[in-house]
Amino acid sequence: MRNKYIESFEQAQLKEKQVPDFRAGDTVRVAVRIQEGNKERVQNYEGLCIAIRGQGTGRTFMVRKMGANSVGVERIFPLYSDSIESIEVLRKGRVRRAKLFYLRELKGKAARIKELRRK
Repeated sequence: MRNKYIESFEQAQLKEKQVPDFRAGDTVRVAVRIQEGNKERVQNYEGLCIAIRGQGTGRTFMVRKMGANSVGVERIFPLYSDSIESIEVLRKGRVRRAKLFYLRELKGKAARIKELRRK
């Protein structure tokens, strides 16, 4: 059971931020605000969403991209964080499960995900 004041506060925070509808298997580009000293810049992080978990303001999603020398890099983002400037869905993937942790063991063409084609 949650406190009604905390719930109303969370609902107000959720209304402020516009988040696109995406799920595991989708390729997303996350624009993250990075602060270096007294300067601030936006850096894009593009990869495959492999998991979404949590609820309300505590909701997070995990994005996996292939870095240099074919090393997989995973990063967890809070969905309603102020440091996230925008989330853009590039491709909709066709997958049959909610958590795609099996992709960690796959390499190359075996790690591809089919694109969801709309008619």
